[in-house]
Amino acid sequence: MRDFNNNLAMQILEFTASSLRFVDHVPQAAPEDGFVWMFLDREDFEQHRGAVQEAALRLGGSALLDLHSQDLQNAAHPSHYDYTSVYDLIIFRRLATLPEMKELNTTDDHAVKHAASLFHRIQSRAVGFAVFDRLLISVHPRGCYSAKNFVQRFLSNATFNADLNEAAGRNRTPNSPADLVLRMLNVMVDSYLDLRKELTTQLEKWQTELLRPHSRFDNWGSLMGARGQLHLLEDLCDEQHDAVQEWLDTLRETPLASFNADASVAQSQRDQLTARARDVMEHITRVMHHARRLEQSAETVVQIHFSAQSNRTNNIMRTLTALTAIFLPLNLIAGIFGMNFEFLPIIHNKNGFWWALGSMALVAATLGLIFWRKRYLARTRS
Repeated sequence: MRDFNNNLAMQILEFTASSLRFVDHVPQAAPEDGFVWMFLDREDFEQHRGAVQEAALRLGGSALLDLHSQDLQNAAHPSHYDYTSVYDLIIFRRLATLPEMKELNTTDDHAVKHAASLFHRIQSRAVGFAVFDRLLISVHPRGCYSAKNFVQRFLSNATFNADLNEAAGRNRTPNSPADLVLRMLNVMVDSYLDLRKELTTQLEKWQTELLRPHSRFDNWGSLMGARGQLHLLEDLCDEQHDAVQEWLDTLRETPLASFNADASVAQSQRDQLTARARDVMEHITRVMHHARRLEQSAETVVQIHFSAQSNRTNNIMRTLTALTAIFLPLNLIAGIFGMNFEFLPIIHNKNGFWWALGSMALVAATLGLIFWRKRYLARTRS
């Protein structure tokens, strides 16, 4: 059995109930008990368009529409579902890997090293699938892990070669193109689930800094960018959810006769695909809800931060106002005795200074006691 070759732009695998093998050319017919998987890089789709259309016509029964071919080639296409009477088209956006981020955004290694812990990691790449009854055509970014991991997992399974029938049941190898697509979609969505921990950790770090007393938080640009990225993640999941929901609706409406099996087997296959599609949707929903919670949490902590800052400012102003009120009578007394009159009460008394100083101290102490009792001078904990 030929190994997976990263250097080939297009590879073809033949799945059957008793074998899994690479083939060099498009088979004349799909296996009766399996299907053919053709996957290629998006950058080389135009080069292999003839082989793709030949496989679609020979094994699937219909060539790809020009509009769908353009969708498969479009790297910026959002998550989307479309269908014809012969095949389904699914475009799904997965998380970009770190090497892909470096290729897309920057050549700065320092930025890429920190991308895993910052919200700038929320970037995606489109993967396209044309799903026939016995043929799967998938178009991936170059070096896409979603295709590579599945192929290597199947090929490296020692028990698969030792006892194919037993392994097929234990490892649940895909029995149809739709089954394989749902498995790959599930892996792509799981990468978003794994991202939740990193996003939560980073946001909690900012929240702690924002709520810390006497905080001098100055990372507002990153925080605002994080909120924007969370909103982008929510929109991305919403598109994914809509695409899978439409496909699920189509699966439910698919006649049992189209599964090329007896009624009981066809019903079992449709139930299995429906369950997998619902599981993918549930994972997407979890990511979407988590993104919303993080976005709301970021908004809430910013509001709490400014409320705390405003409260501290009010406390300072209250204390300053109380101190000003204490010194106003003292200034008044000092101003009266500073007037340039020849005759003033107790001005020529040898104890006049001490009487004035004592009255000023008494007024200050009385006002200070009153303000302290009213908690105008109390120290508040923040």
